[in-house]
Amino acid sequence: MNEFAGQIPSLLQVIREGIPFFLPEIVLILTFICVIIADLFFPGKKSVNTFMMAMVGIAASLVFTCLQFEALEGPLRVFQGSITIDSTAGIFKILFGGIVLIYALFIRGNRQLQNHIKGPGDLYLLLPGVLLGLNLMAMSSGLLMIYLSIEMISIVSYLMVGYVSDSARQSEAAMKYALFGGVCSAIMLYGISLLYAFTGTLILSDPAFMTGLSQMPQPAVAIAVVLVLVGIGFKLSFVPLHFWSPDVYEGAPLPVTAFLSTGPKLAGFAVLLRFLDPYYAFQASSNTAVFDFMPVLSLIGISSMVVGNFAAIWQNNIKRMLAYSSIGHTGLIMMAVAVHSQNGLKALLFYLMMYAITNMAAFIFASGIEERTGAIQISEYRGLGKKLTLEMVCFVVILMSFTGLPPLAGFIGKVLIFSSAIEYYSANSSIWMLLLLITAAITTVVSLFYYFKIPLNAFLRSSEKQMDIEVGRNYLSYVAVLLTLLLIVWGIMPGMLI
Repeated sequence: MNEFAGQIPSLLQVIREGIPFFLPEIVLILTFICVIIADLFFPGKKSVNTFMMAMVGIAASLVFTCLQFEALEGPLRVFQGSITIDSTAGIFKILFGGIVLIYALFIRGNRQLQNHIKGPGDLYLLLPGVLLGLNLMAMSSGLLMIYLSIEMISIVSYLMVGYVSDSARQSEAAMKYALFGGVCSAIMLYGISLLYAFTGTLILSDPAFMTGLSQMPQPAVAIAVVLVLVGIGFKLSFVPLHFWSPDVYEGAPLPVTAFLSTGPKLAGFAVLLRFLDPYYAFQASSNTAVFDFMPVLSLIGISSMVVGNFAAIWQNNIKRMLAYSSIGHTGLIMMAVAVHSQNGLKALLFYLMMYAITNMAAFIFASGIEERTGAIQISEYRGLGKKLTLEMVCFVVILMSFTGLPPLAGFIGKVLIFSSAIEYYSANSSIWMLLLLITAAITTVVSLFYYFKIPLNAFLRSSEKQMDIEVGRNYLSYVAVLLTLLLIVWGIMPGMLI
């Protein structure tokens, strides 16, 4: 005990030195505390005070993040290397801030959550906490910090999915999500313990980490790495860890589904990139592969693209279709991850930004159509193109971007990913990369069959029953229209974002 007591002053010094670089997260912690107090003592009508305080705190954190990003001159490692602040983390944090702000507006405009007996206050107070977890996932460079940040997001996600449990389907989705997440978390923790036993450190950037792994038998290292990938894969919902995704997406409220398919998924890619960095750096410097990620990432990408896109064809529920579509996009993004180059990283970040905007807009339109017409099945969209013209035209544009048709941002994103993959294949003649390219090309064509079922029903088929459509739009419709315009602008002028 005395030997640990002697380390306390040095640890406190490390904390004091790291706090100035942790200001955006400190703002979120303070906001979280203030929002809890506001919702407890000043609930107001439909938690307006809680909503405003959460929005102000998140916006303030986003401002501090932007200022930190502009002043950043190079990678900074704080808290003994468990946190890394660099340009990639800054981009992810800015993206997460925008996603959470849109998510907050989505909650505010969703009738199901606003009119529920519990009220939306508890969801608002989770917003600073979930953004804190997302930021930590983007910055984590220590295995323990990776685990803690993933658990923080997981616990908040369980609460969100089970918040509105008005039916057996919703309760089942929440239970399935929590149980599957708990199992994946335990498996990941066991993998982390093995890596710590092999290396004696939890910090990925520590030279002892890769040195220790290089001295271990490759089968033992492979087992530990695969176990850690199980925990990351739960957030990414790639095959074969995708079983929870369609049921949870269908059972959760639409705003929660929109968030789960964007925020945690993007954060999962941030963690995956951070986890892969030391392995690729060690391989480049020593010409020795401690673990060959190319076959694993390629198999994940190929199976995710095939399962996601082909399963989506048979879906009639809009949320299940978008869930399988999300799995397919995960497989495509894995191609950029497997490249692991500067161009691959640029393509990945651009595609993730495009995907986040497109996905949030798609779910906002789906929510608005459901509230105004009661349509939750794609077959129920018949004739809506003539009655909800603006919404359905924008929805078609969003689906075109998902498919990768010009002149939209989705097209630019896919061009960047394919270009980086072709460049890698030209330099290395990797059969795995060739298989990824062929699968991506085929599944992109396949995606046309399920994405265009929506405009087919909306514009080319007539409804057999009379629909009572509510007149008027709320502000969410215009938020989604603005997001749609961004896809067009960035598709025509991608240099603004790149």
